[in-house]
Amino acid sequence: MSLVDELKSAVTPRAALLVIGVFALQMLFITSYVGALHSPKPTDVPFGVVAPQQVSTVLMDRLEKLPGDPLDPRTVADADAARDQILNRDIDGALIVDPRGRTDTLLVASGGGTVLSSTLEKMFTQVEAANQRTIRTVDVAPASPEDFDGLSAFYLVVGWCVGGYICAAILAISAGSRPANRERAVVRLGTLALYSVLSGLGGAVVVGPILGALPGSVAALWGLGTLVVFAVGAATLALQSVFGIVGIGLAILLIVVAGNPSAGGAFPLPMLPPFWKAIGPALPPGAGTWAARSIAYFKGNDMTASMLVLSAWAVVGSAVTLVMASLRPKQPEAEPVAAELGEVRA
Repeated sequence: MSLVDELKSAVTPRAALLVIGVFALQMLFITSYVGALHSPKPTDVPFGVVAPQQVSTVLMDRLEKLPGDPLDPRTVADADAARDQILNRDIDGALIVDPRGRTDTLLVASGGGTVLSSTLEKMFTQVEAANQRTIRTVDVAPASPEDFDGLSAFYLVVGWCVGGYICAAILAISAGSRPANRERAVVRLGTLALYSVLSGLGGAVVVGPILGALPGSVAALWGLGTLVVFAVGAATLALQSVFGIVGIGLAILLIVVAGNPSAGGAFPLPMLPPFWKAIGPALPPGAGTWAARSIAYFKGNDMTASMLVLSAWAVVGSAVTLVMASLRPKQPEAEPVAAELGEVRA
């Protein structure tokens, strides 16, 4: 048998297509991660300015004209209002101008991402120096000393996401991509739900009481983790029901390739390129990371949109899985062939 014949018998067209798909997924992975993270810079960061009227007008104009448009400045009534807006996650920082002295106050929130807060501090040190002024920095929502670079929330959510799609993949591999009927689909979703509850609790306990990496309510993190795992798992089950084994690759494409670099973990959303900044909040890793940081550092503020996103993934994924299970599966192509062989042998 020639080498070409050996290749044809060893590598089926389906296997070749899957390998090509893996190669494409690999290239997308490299492109997405390097594209999102290779050159972070702040763009249109929501930023508050507290200053007397005669100073505010000039300062706002100067900040709006900074090279690269790093800030989206808006006036704030006073220091207390600026602090409240940061804790509500409406803005990422604020400058409070002291009209009687030459030292102004920069408010930041490293709990939302230490890279962004340190970038703002460096930027305003230069801005103030150009005006013969200095700043003192006040961190109104500081990251935990055990939470290096504010990354623990991101890694926690990534772990939950990995558990969600691997659990769903194992359920499909062990019993078929599409559930045989609606009852089997309910059992599969129920198993995923139980796994999600345990996974959410385990993650919350590890990052909280065990490692002390994240402050905040363990119960709230448990609930968030349960929803993240189930949302990702349900989406993976749905993709497998529609596309078969290829659905696992599509889940990895959505969650890992597109979702992780756009989640605002390594670099907060205002420091990501426009494409990743736009898609991040709509994908489970981004929604989960934002909510986890809100629980840990911002008193649970501004979580509604993230929870709606995760709920939508969970509901739509479950619905698609149930609908696909209700459809009559196609007859396997191997059956008529086997029948014909039986007739020939007879």
